[in-house]
Amino acid sequence: MSQLPSEPEFEQALAELTTSLGSFLKAHPGYQKALDTVQVPERVIQFRVVWEDDQGQAQVNRGFRVQYNSSLGPYKGGLRLHPSVNLSILKFLGFEQTFKNALTGLNMGGGKGGSDFDPKGKSDAEIRRFCVSFMTQLSKHIGQDIDVPAGDIGVGGREIGYLFGAYRKLRNEFAGILTGKGLHWGGSNIRPEATGYGLIYFVEHMIQKACPEYSLSKPSTLVAISGSGNVSQFTALKVIELGATVVSLSDSKGALIATTDAGFSKDIIESISQLKLKGGFLESFTDFADGGNYTYHPGQRPWKHLTKVHIALPGATQNEVSAAEAEALVKSGVRIVAEGSNMGCTKEAIAVFEASRKKGGAGVWYAPGKASNCGGVAVSGLEMAQNSQRLTWSPEEVDAKLKNIMTDCYHTCLSAGEKWSGEHNAGSDVLPSLLAGANVAGFIKVADAMKAQGDWW
Repeated sequence: MSQLPSEPEFEQALAELTTSLGSFLKAHPGYQKALDTVQVPERVIQFRVVWEDDQGQAQVNRGFRVQYNSSLGPYKGGLRLHPSVNLSILKFLGFEQTFKNALTGLNMGGGKGGSDFDPKGKSDAEIRRFCVSFMTQLSKHIGQDIDVPAGDIGVGGREIGYLFGAYRKLRNEFAGILTGKGLHWGGSNIRPEATGYGLIYFVEHMIQKACPEYSLSKPSTLVAISGSGNVSQFTALKVIELGATVVSLSDSKGALIATTDAGFSKDIIESISQLKLKGGFLESFTDFADGGNYTYHPGQRPWKHLTKVHIALPGATQNEVSAAEAEALVKSGVRIVAEGSNMGCTKEAIAVFEASRKKGGAGVWYAPGKASNCGGVAVSGLEMAQNSQRLTWSPEEVDAKLKNIMTDCYHTCLSAGEKWSGEHNAGSDVLPSLLAGANVAGFIKVADAMKAQGDWW
């Protein structure tokens, strides 16, 4: 592919999948053609977004939608608004999304989209005008049975509302073309909480198998979380609800580490949520300066600042755990690492965790985001189902379905890992690779559907 432009994030995701499929492809070489085919998106849409700022000036951004794979259902994946957005990042996210959605067991294909627009520092009116202009182009390519986007970084309830309203006016129809909608206009209970809650439901199964002494019902179990957005907030709240101790959060400007045994409280997490809604940063939250209960580390991520930790949950963005930080986590006694973010660990960090796992005993067990954080898109799929029926399920119904989906996903990954991670043997204390398990299980499901539909032979 030397004639193609460099796409480092996408190439990293493809290399991870290819490596994980090694033993499977050796046993089933015919599937190499499926790998060659599935890595090419079905469609890439790029468009100009011109919007008016509060001074009446025209501003221009790039808009994208990567419709990666529809063999299992309509394209499904979030919209990201962030200045770092480019085609490589969206291809990586859409590629990962394809296999993540397969692991939910729901009928959803994979896609991703967004823009290099930065919502930080913009007024509500500017964001609304941007969303209307963005949807004017995107509406030509989506539909409830074609492509159903959702939120992602920079796209929360406010942005989903503006986007949905623009679509409704442009197309003169009220249809479930976005998920993450408001509860009274087609949204689902538990959708805001779903990624964080689902991550913890997955991790509970990992703990039960690998290290039951670190149950999340024990205050002595220390849980490190990065990020402080939607995913990290609800991850932390679920950990606190179950009884374990949250010891860290972070954002793009620095990391906040708890210095007392109490860790972060529910009240503090809720205060951080309000701060983030206003576009603030952890450095400006005055409560942290009081009483010496927290230490703020500007320009740092939390991983090297933890003297002791049992569960690590990266929840900010891609490649947020380096090899050196992975080594620091191993030294701190971490036993479970599960990604709340997509591709949260670099390939070098994953190698550190996988090497620790292969030693057996008290090694680290790592779960990739396509498995551990699929709860968000799973409840998006449940929102689509509710829209199709014109019904709204209770929070208890949705939460129960989410738990079942995460349980099934865990067992699917565990079973495939036991079969296809070569160093695992029955009776051994070496745990199976959930990385290999997730990649192989998701790939087989997508590849088989593509073959049945004539996409490869």
